[in-house]
Amino acid sequence: MTRTERHSLFEDAQGLAYGATMAAFGIVILTHLGLVTGQTAGLAVLISYATGQSFGLVFFLVNIPFYIVGYLRMGLVFTLKTFVAVALLSALSIWMPQHLSFATLDPVLGAILFGFLSGSALLALFRHGASLGGVGIVALILQDKLGWRAGWVQLGFDAILFTAAFALRDVQTVAISFLGAVVVNVVIAINHRRDRYIAT
Repeated sequence: MTRTERHSLFEDAQGLAYGATMAAFGIVILTHLGLVTGQTAGLAVLISYATGQSFGLVFFLVNIPFYIVGYLRMGLVFTLKTFVAVALLSALSIWMPQHLSFATLDPVLGAILFGFLSGSALLALFRHGASLGGVGIVALILQDKLGWRAGWVQLGFDAILFTAAFALRDVQTVAISFLGAVVVNVVIAINHRRDRYIAT
């Protein structure tokens, strides 16, 4: 795809639907196993574990303040697409467990599958001008305003989340969860390269 081409409305709709669905599937695996993750989704997972509320509802509510930040930093189109992706993920993560179950699912395999599913979901959303949360946007703003590297900001946020996870989960569960988070980031780091893959 050249720099002058744009995704059609149908292509954007397909990309958002794919991304939200794969992300929701990953979350169903994650929460079925009682694992945790990083970023905004990780915050929503921890809150849902602590309160007993569904992940979908918590994730939708947690993201509300970030829409303002997203609009100011990334524009209206990005914010609207992100809202749609978050709303779809929230709804699907509530709906899917009623139609999907696991007789056997090894936690390590589940963490890896979560990582691959989430990584591919985020790639699809990124390529269609959307995201699934506001931590990355805040990290970009802090990088612009204060010179803090966005990657380090996100890593610091995740470190706090995983530290907090020890209050709700045992060491082995947190360690397996960390494996899933690593897989997500490796998939994105290798495949989300503007110098190799250009989409508008």
